[in-house]
Amino acid sequence: MKTSKVIYKNAWPYQQDSMNLPVEDVDFALPFYENILGFKRTSQSNSPHKSVVLKRNDIEIGLVENGGDPTQDGCFFEVNDVEDAFEELKANGFSKVDPDFSLQRHGTTSWKVFFIVAPDGLCYCIGERQN
Repeated sequence: MKTSKVIYKNAWPYQQDSMNLPVEDVDFALPFYENILGFKRTSQSNSPHKSVVLKRNDIEIGLVENGGDPTQDGCFFEVNDVEDAFEELKANGFSKVDPDFSLQRHGTTSWKVFFIVAPDGLCYCIGERQN
């Protein structure tokens, strides 16, 4: 993977904790995060559950085999350029053809967003603030 100009600025979890995102199998999940999303592994542990911490730019997320349901969790990632973020995912081998961009409002902020579902079942919304 080449160095990216896309900056991941924030990660907001859908549930409680972006450092405890549930996956069935950390080893199965890792290639997607490292090769497609461009995260780097910073630490891993086997206690109390098998887990890994991943970092990109100034944000960190954690994947953990804690018995939770990945289809009910994920994060919203704020990026500096949502269109470049989608192009980068495609260049890294992500198979989604159409980003299906939409505009969403959260409070007083408008976002241009698209959604992806990781092979582990976690769902991610990737978005850029709009003026």
